Order: sequence, then C-alpha cells, then structure tokens
Amino acid sequence: MRHTLRLPVLLAVTAAVLTACAAPAPSEGTSAGSGVSGTVEVYAAASLQRSFDEIAAAFEEDNPDVQVTAVYDGSSTLATQIGEGAPADVFASADEKNMAKVADRAPDAQVFAGNTLVIVVPAGNPGAVDDLADLAGVTTVLCAPEVPCGAASATLLSNAGVAVTPASAEQNVTAVLTKVAAGEADAGLVYATDVVGRDDVEAIVPDGAADVVNRYPIAALTDARNPEAAAAFVDFVLSARGQEILSAAGFRAP
Repeated sequence: MRHTLRLPVLLAVTAAVLTACAAPAPSEGTSAGSGVSGTVEVYAAASLQRSFDEIAAAFEEDNPDVQVTAVYDGSSTLATQIGEGAPADVFASADEKNMAKVADRAPDAQVFAGNTLVIVVPAGNPGAVDDLADLAGVTTVLCAPEVPCGAASATLLSNAGVAVTPASAEQNVTAVLTKVAAGEADAGLVYATDVVGRDDVEAIVPDGAADVVNRYPIAALTDARNPEAAAAFVDFVLSARGQEILSAAGFRAP
C-alpha cells in the first residue's frame, strides 16, 4: 500500500466514546471485492489516516490483487482536487458539506462514521485550560472555517458563547494537533479520535461536544478508473470488519 501524504507526518490516533446513532446497520461481510484487481486510489480526510491505513491493509489482505493508494488531507482540499479532476476512485469526507461539492461524481454517498471534538492541550496542560471559555485567553490553534473540523469548532464555540481569535487557522486537523503537541500552542480543538493513544497531549471533553457531531460519508466516484475495486473498498468500509476498525479508533457508529 502506497501513501501520498499532504499533511504533517505525525499521525493522530484518537479517543471517543462509541455511541450508536440510528442508521442502517453495516453489512455483515468483510468485502464484496472477490476477484477484483488493480489499484484503487482513496482520497480521505486527514482524521481517517490511521483507521484507513488499517482498513486498507485488511482490504488488501482479503483482495491480494488490489493495491490501495491513500491520499490524506483536509476534506475541503480533497473536494477541490476531485472537482478539478484528481484521479480519485473513492472519496471519504469528514463532513457531508464537502461531499456535496462533488455530488455529481458521488451520487451514492453513504455515512459510515461519526466524530466529535475535544480540547487538546500539551502534556501537563501548561496553559491551565479547563473548558472552552479558557481558549479565549491562551494561544489557541483551530482548523480553518472551510475545513470540517473548523466548521464544527465554530459551531461548538458559538453554542458555548465563546469568541476565540486563533493564533493560526490550519487546513487539516492533523496540523492543529501537531502544533499543540509541539508546544507551539496552549490548546486546540481536534476530533476525539485524534488523541487516542497519545502521551504527548491531553484531551478535555468540553460541555456541548456531544451536540456537534460530524458525519463522515464515503462514495465510489462515478468516473473511477477502477470502479470494481472502488465499490469493493466502499463495501469493506461499511462492512462489519471495517466498522470494527473504525470503532476501535474511537469513531461513532454512523
């Protein structure tokens, strides 16, 4: 499996309480890809990197004649690239808004996971951050408003009546996490799944986080160069095995 990284190498792996929401149950099989071959290029939100690396490895194990190539970045960036003709076979967005930007190429998108936000601080919490209100008085980094994590952050802060002027507005959630982990900021807002297993940062679940849920859709694109492998990969993500991997990483059920 080859990875094309368009974000910092530091991977975020996450924590979140798994809560099932009403939605169609995932299929029971592991893959519909028996007999598929070739390469499938997957464009996926930065917050999916660890989970999709594992999913891709499991998919390749079940389909030894297929190679998965993964491109990770902010969903808005990926949607723009797909709209400009990037050679993606599959798109997995961190929100439905950015999937809608390529609706003509992804008419059958299905929600496969959910995620919520946490406050992330460096280990030891040097800024003494306890809640959302504290973000206004410390060096805070956020995702840019057009990025799913940025839109969710804006909603969360607005709901809490907190105004924050960020030190920087990043194009993907991994960049926010990287700056906080490096001590370049006292705090940031990232997905709950981004902090699982990390010892260089600490997470605080803010009040109202459960009310701001990002829904992640996935679709095989209509002009995929390998439509059979693309459809098989989507089926795998929606399958019991794919959902198990996502759940272990802290994603909510769809």
